[in-house]
Amino acid sequence: MLKQLYIRNFTLIDTLDIQLHPGFSVITGETGAGKSIILGAIGLLLGQRADSKSIKQGADKCIIEAHFDLARYDMKPFFDENDIEYDADDTIIRRELTAAGKSRAFINDVPVALATLKDLGEQLVDVHSQHQNLLLQKQDFQLSVVDIIADDIRERQVYAEAFKNYHEALRQLTTLKEDIERSRQNQDFLQFQYNELAGARLVDGEQAELEQKSETMSHAEDIKSGLYEADNALSGEGTGVITSLRSAIAAMKGISRVFPTAKELAERLDTTYIELKDIAEEIGSSLEDVDFDPAEFDAVNARLDRIYDLQKKYRTDDIAGLLAMLASLRQKLSNIENSDEALAELQAKCQQMKGTVQKAADALTKLRTKAARQIEKEMQQRLVPLGMPNVRFAITIEQTELGQNGQDKVSFLFSANTSTPLQPVSQVASGGEIARVMLSLKAMISGTVKLPTIIFDEIDTGVSGRVAEQMAQMMQEMGSHERQVISITHLPQIAALGTSHYKVAKAETPDGTTSTMTELSADERITEIAQMLSGSDVSAAAIENAKELLKIK
Repeated sequence: MLKQLYIRNFTLIDTLDIQLHPGFSVITGETGAGKSIILGAIGLLLGQRADSKSIKQGADKCIIEAHFDLARYDMKPFFDENDIEYDADDTIIRRELTAAGKSRAFINDVPVALATLKDLGEQLVDVHSQHQNLLLQKQDFQLSVVDIIADDIRERQVYAEAFKNYHEALRQLTTLKEDIERSRQNQDFLQFQYNELAGARLVDGEQAELEQKSETMSHAEDIKSGLYEADNALSGEGTGVITSLRSAIAAMKGISRVFPTAKELAERLDTTYIELKDIAEEIGSSLEDVDFDPAEFDAVNARLDRIYDLQKKYRTDDIAGLLAMLASLRQKLSNIENSDEALAELQAKCQQMKGTVQKAADALTKLRTKAARQIEKEMQQRLVPLGMPNVRFAITIEQTELGQNGQDKVSFLFSANTSTPLQPVSQVASGGEIARVMLSLKAMISGTVKLPTIIFDEIDTGVSGRVAEQMAQMMQEMGSHERQVISITHLPQIAALGTSHYKVAKAETPDGTTSTMTELSADERITEIAQMLSGSDVSAAAIENAKELLKIK
């Protein structure tokens, strides 16, 4: 529940620091006194967008802070998930807004994104204002009410997962059909490309080998000349290095007996001789191999030209890319050949999934239908005491196409008397009747959705007298079940039933207009309710009437 509200420099409020209590509380005040300002400040705490114009004139920053007692609510998972320290007895949320337009949000002094603050705010406070009555026109709101009473979270999760998988399978089926259609239209072209690449009989790595061979054949004369010169230098008659080296070895061996060092030199020369002789033999062999064959040269270049043309056509730099293209074309053609089989398989899968979705949707419908009958009965019981003795309230559930939320279209039907047929509630109920319907719905679902704090902003519009008292009793009952209910009201019948009573007032000061909010004492409550009954001139009769409403003897 909301324990404390602190506001500084927000519109007409200089500083407000007020304690709030459990149970049913009321806030009263003249029109324009600043009740909407209090709600606006709370709205910022709940994650609504901020406007720097909301800062009190002359101030550079406004602060709105609230303290909550969450001891009776299981909210620790939210704090663990967002890595925020959890204090069940005193959870603090704060919003700061600067004149420069910067906004910051905090939960227990930890800076958080506005979305995180909004997520927590939706679990802490429900503000019901008059515009929320328009929710009765919306199908999703009516469906959500039924789902809350049906307590079908698990079934909705099962359905949502099944529908998601089914929807994905349908998407794949559509894509496959489109691919098959495009492929069949392009089949002749794909076959031509495949035949062209397959007919080239490409081998991975052959391009480098052919390019090297072409380079060698292009310079055959230069290569042969160089090899000849090297061969002659090594093995030429009388002048070759090998012949001279052999003579040097013989000379060293000849003096090795008298000059020991010559033996080691001879061995080293011998090693060199063996290596040079091997090199000479390889050069000689290469000299025999190098030959220029014009026909072979033309064939090599023709093969390279073919490869280059294919690479340019298929926009790749090597044979590996061409082979990958060939494999892709082979797969596409195979898919076309097997498309009917693949299509039939996916269609069967979709049909099977649709059956699973339908089964989950039927389970949801069953729970919703049961909940609808329960809501009808309870709404009848709640609305009759609110001045509608002949009221009829019914819920229809029509079957629609399978969608995100199932197959059910929920409609709330209403009639205030026996002579008027049931029609959609938003079309036939008056403002006062809609207010009573919404209050009854809130009272009913609040038992399931355990919100710590519910704020009603002038939900009593269009009602008075005994009906207002019954509405107050309903809010009082809601506030007695581990819940804090706050009602902003103009009706003394409602104000009198509050456990705590706060007054919002506006005053003119030397610094301008300011709004304040104070908790009233017992005597102040009598005066306030008397003024609500009779106006600014409080009569003795109004005082007695106020005491009677407050059940003060």
